[in-house]
Amino acid sequence: MRTTLTLDDDVAAALNRLRRERDVPFRALVNDALRRGLKELREPARPARRFSTLTADLGPCLLGDIVSASEAIEQAEGPWHR
Repeated sequence: MRTTLTLDDDVAAALNRLRRERDVPFRALVNDALRRGLKELREPARPARRFSTLTADLGPCLLGDIVSASEAIEQAEGPWHR
């Protein structure tokens, strides 16, 4: 089947680079890329892996009860922090 296809510049450059590396006709490379992409699109999406972070006990807060950020800075650096 013949058809006209407009490729984005980055896609065309990547295809041309692969064509030179593999020394295959452009048509064969495009067909192979489309076959692989269509196969991947037909498969159900894999569920994302659950993300978790490790926790660590840092002990009690050394500044006491912190109500505001400016208060915490003043307690940590003194009244001359400005």
